[in-house]
Amino acid sequence: MKILICDDHKIVRDGLRQILRQLLSVSLIAEAAAGNEAIDLLRKDHFDILLLDISLPDSNGLEVLQTVKAKWPSTNVLMLSMHPQEQYAKRAFSLGASGYLTKDTASEELLLAITKVSQGGRYISQAMAENLAILLDKEDKREKHELLSGREFAIMLRLADGKSLQDIAEELFISNKTVSTYRTRIMEKMGFHKNTELTRYCIENNLI
Repeated sequence: MKILICDDHKIVRDGLRQILRQLLSVSLIAEAAAGNEAIDLLRKDHFDILLLDISLPDSNGLEVLQTVKAKWPSTNVLMLSMHPQEQYAKRAFSLGASGYLTKDTASEELLLAITKVSQGGRYISQAMAENLAILLDKEDKREKHELLSGREFAIMLRLADGKSLQDIAEELFISNKTVSTYRTRIMEKMGFHKNTELTRYCIENNLI
């Protein structure tokens, strides 16, 4: 089994590598510090599992997830996050993630998740599963950001984080005009007029 770790913190990658070495079935553990680096490694070699951080310096982990599942659908993706944000977990599973774990997960649970995912299953902790169930029970009261597409959601997070149209355009390799069009669409769907409203909304909904 070949595993690729994508996280921008070396200490996290080192810790994950130490845990993964306990699995006798693992033949290769590779590392990437950014989303684009992970994509480059996947182009060069097949990996059975990708451990993918939600927060990356060059992109949102959900965008990387979407790209990986589109180009390499057989690669199982296990998402990692600093916080148990059910909104992120729900979107991650809808995009094809095989599992979702927080970084404070015990090593035994991580190994259990890797094993289950490698066998074609899905993994989520019991605590998060309960919170997700509560969230799904409220599905008829959908939050505004649930109306956004994957790209719109990613751009919304960047706008809410205070990034300029130029910064976003450079990060996503698209034109300023395209970002502006997305911003207009996001504002219309969410009923906002200013970026500060997006920021307040994202903070209140634990999205940033």
